[in-house]
Amino acid sequence: MIDTAVLPAPISKKALRIAVGAMFFMAGLSFSSWASRIATVQQELGLSDAALGAVLFALPVGLMCSLPFSGWVITKIGSRKLLISALLVYSMALVTLGLAQNAFQLIICLVCFGFSSNAVNISVNTQAVAAEELYQKPILASFHGLWSLAGFTGAGVGTYMIANGIAPFRHFLVMMAVIFIGVIVSARYLKDDKVASTGPVFVMPDRSLIKLGVIAFCSMICEGAMFDWSVIYFKKVVLAPTAMVGAGFTAFMFTMAGSRFFADFFVHKFGLKRILQVSGSLTAIGLLIAVLFPYIYTAMAGFLLVGIGVSSVVPMVFSAAGKSKTMQPGVALAAVSTIGFLGFLIGPPVIGFIAGIATLRASFILIAAMGISVAVVSTKAKL
Repeated sequence: MIDTAVLPAPISKKALRIAVGAMFFMAGLSFSSWASRIATVQQELGLSDAALGAVLFALPVGLMCSLPFSGWVITKIGSRKLLISALLVYSMALVTLGLAQNAFQLIICLVCFGFSSNAVNISVNTQAVAAEELYQKPILASFHGLWSLAGFTGAGVGTYMIANGIAPFRHFLVMMAVIFIGVIVSARYLKDDKVASTGPVFVMPDRSLIKLGVIAFCSMICEGAMFDWSVIYFKKVVLAPTAMVGAGFTAFMFTMAGSRFFADFFVHKFGLKRILQVSGSLTAIGLLIAVLFPYIYTAMAGFLLVGIGVSSVVPMVFSAAGKSKTMQPGVALAAVSTIGFLGFLIGPPVIGFIAGIATLRASFILIAAMGISVAVVSTKAKL
């Protein structure tokens, strides 16, 4: 048998880029479909904000359970096979969220959803780093732009489903069918990066990778808050009419998706550190505007700024991690993305607890502090 580590199979970089982009889009579609129906599920199950926060903790539990599994599997079968299988499971787990009849069932389903999401996150970013190496220029942010574009698409589809009274289960079933078709079409064009490895599966990341992880953690807390609580914020704080409750989330996804397609250019022009500093500042300012002026148009303006602020942080951090000199790309990405994605999943339930103790507006002030943290840590880090 030919060792692909010695003689890699020829691969079309254009086909790889399209295939990886499609995988990012489908992963974003799965998560945003759930995010768009959280308020519906909360209402159907009769959950308070604090109870919803507790239930959402199941997501990071699933992520942490997935960490040793994903790290081991990616060294054994490569990111291609892991991505294909994990994305299929991810879409099936989405459907189960629409079947939950009580909080306990929802918790079990969310654990599975979080488990598969981490496996998808690690494997798809490893494929993206491989594509970036073929192009010899920054392109990773554009992949994350497709993930955000999928979020925007998912939000739009979710709004349509809500307006027409379509149950989450049927909504999620349609999304699963779309994702299955996308995976079947794209799978053959992914890079088979399985390599023989005698090194340890788990390696403690160095200080530079830990700092990158912290930056991603703080930014993804803000991002996760927008996904899980923006609709509820517009409904309960802004007091937007039913037709406008998704406006804030849509505004956030619009600027987040659009800005990521320009992020590579700005990083090349102004440098990674400067972009991270500006990104963290914009995130904090946008959230504070939404808190201080909780009206439809001012809150939308604030969420637009948050979308710009968080847009470039994660893809740039992942790109830097993939170029690590001390660890293999897949292992380095697993370390940094896990730290970062933990913030993405922990942030929303923490907001729920704070909202239960104080108010939802007060919890958004904490999220603004995370934006400031991105700017501070980026200033001190050697980037």
